[in-house]
Amino acid sequence: QASVGVDDTVVLPGDFSWATYLEESKKDFDFLESLNGNKIILKGNHDYWWTTMSKLNEFLDNNGYKTISFLHNNSYEAEGISICGTRGWLYPGFSGYKESSEKYFNREVIRLENSLKTAKTDEIYVFTHYPPMSNMCEGNDFIDMMKKYNVKKCFYGHLHGKSHENKIREEYDGIKYYLISSDYLKFSPKRIK
Repeated sequence: QASVGVDDTVVLPGDFSWATYLEESKKDFDFLESLNGNKIILKGNHDYWWTTMSKLNEFLDNNGYKTISFLHNNSYEAEGISICGTRGWLYPGFSGYKESSEKYFNREVIRLENSLKTAKTDEIYVFTHYPPMSNMCEGNDFIDMMKKYNVKKCFYGHLHGKSHENKIREEYDGIKYYLISSDYLKFSPKRIK
């Protein structure tokens, strides 16, 4: 509350609630709605409550949430910046990447492009839950998609505790990368503009 104003935009890159079903997440959404700012949420790997966009938006309407929205195959504009993104997935070259990961990774690349296609400004920032690549900075289709749309900055979460040391170096091939996991930021929002 001390660092976010009523009209500020706040992006939460996933893992917002431990609920399994959307109805079980209401107390978390009540709390989020009570906080300053307009909040944009994208899906994390623990957001089992996430369902279709129509059901998510119906949930917001039915509960009177006015300051919360979802980033999924779409984008938002704030202060001249297009906010784009998707959950992401394990990327080729990651130690846990398997043949079965390929279809999920490719689907997330498509979702990223769907989001990027809706951008309305030249300054585009991408938000993901998973890091888009490893700290070894090997490229992949996800990175190529960001370059295709001239993305300037990419913000990601998912890495916690000791895995903070695996963060991507701050700049690679013209894009700046920022780890914004809550514990990495000591639970203080990162100002991005």
